[in-house]
Amino acid sequence: MRRTPALIVGGGPAGASAAILLARAGAPHLLIERTPETGDALCGGFLSWRTLDSLKSLGVAPEMLGPARVTYVRLFAGAGVAEAALPRPAHGVSRRHLDSLLLDRAARAGATIERGVTVKAIEGTTARLQDGGEIDAAALFLASGKHDIRGLARLAEARGTDPTLGLRIRLAASPTLARLIGGAIELHLFDRGYMGIVLQEDGSANCCMAVHRSRLAEAGDPDRLLDSLANESPRLGERLAERHGGERIDAVANIPYGWRARIGVAGLFRLGDQAGVIPSLAGEGMGIAIASGIRAGRAYIEGGGAAAPSFQHRLARDLARPIGIAGLIRAGAERPDIARAVLPIARNAPVLVGVVARLTRINHSRLDRPPPAQES
Repeated sequence: MRRTPALIVGGGPAGASAAILLARAGAPHLLIERTPETGDALCGGFLSWRTLDSLKSLGVAPEMLGPARVTYVRLFAGAGVAEAALPRPAHGVSRRHLDSLLLDRAARAGATIERGVTVKAIEGTTARLQDGGEIDAAALFLASGKHDIRGLARLAEARGTDPTLGLRIRLAASPTLARLIGGAIELHLFDRGYMGIVLQEDGSANCCMAVHRSRLAEAGDPDRLLDSLANESPRLGERLAERHGGERIDAVANIPYGWRARIGVAGLFRLGDQAGVIPSLAGEGMGIAIASGIRAGRAYIEGGGAAAPSFQHRLARDLARPIGIAGLIRAGAERPDIARAVLPIARNAPVLVGVVARLTRINHSRLDRPPPAQES
């Protein structure tokens, strides 16, 4: 059995952010990531203005993210549309690019990283690996994103009787998509689901959808669901017309929107989606992941594994408002009658969209903004 003072399970934004903090402090640790190479995880690909502030503290400046600057939010329901300026500029970015930047920052800071290591189960703070090995840690940072690990899986009842699935298709860069989407984050609302669309660093459009299983079952399969939505929503159809056929559709099942880890355990730091799952229409999933990684790193440096319960309690408290508000908005957005009724209000009072955008951000504190460190 191998041993390490601190084990970080997952090399996404949450795990990499925690590794940067620990490495800068000279705290011994090991980060393990199941993928041999950085891929493009299923994600909305949106970084809010507050998340950009946190990234700066980790050594990732906005200009490193590429040219996909986002200044507007655009809402669609049926034939209606409303547009409003974001409180501050945001960014569109692929997970492949963001994860690569953060893991590079971690490695430069001195983080110990091993790839191609899959955790099969966790007992206490001991990770049992797919190859039969074990890694025991005094403190464990669970940053496995949407993927549950046996022994620490999130509550099944949070998924409900008609669970939500995440689907993502990437559309290749084109002049049509650049013209239609531009510097906006789009949200297309439909019966029992919604799709967010944003351009990313290479000009491609990341189309990420949350849809209830019943709606997908009615369509038959993801391709036919996209065809149905294109016919149902003309403006969404304009975007989806840029499909050339054969594009990969990524999927993740049973997303427990609204779930939070409310009780902490000594030695266990739950990060990102393993700490709380905000409906994706809020565009704050990566913000929560990065903020939680920074906070957990700071808590561990200051108090060791014993700081985990207080860290988890404070994080759950700070996630209550954004997750709760996003849940209420999601409940209305997935009902066409409510979505169509609210759209004129958003169109005539765009300031309200900015207010909602602010209320669905996690509260940022000094813990989210550690002082930048000089790197060699």
